[in-house]
Amino acid sequence: MTNIEKYNEAFIESFGVTEEQLPGLAYQEIPEWDSVGHMQLIAALEDAFDIMFDTDDIIDFSSYEKGKEFMAKYEVEL
Repeated sequence: MTNIEKYNEAFIESFGVTEEQLPGLAYQEIPEWDSVGHMQLIAALEDAFDIMFDTDDIIDFSSYEKGKEFMAKYEVEL
């Protein structure tokens, strides 16, 4: 599985969305992406990529696209 597939899978599993819904997806845009769902997503990404997000990054992780920027910060190429 490629890194982008793992990244997408974390969103799909955490929020029950389809891959087609991912572009433009943002925090609190869907009921599933609330504070609890947000932490589920962060945990799924940390597990999938064996990384640990900084607290500021967790707070600023506000969309599918913004998350890609953070993954690059943690040296994960998507």
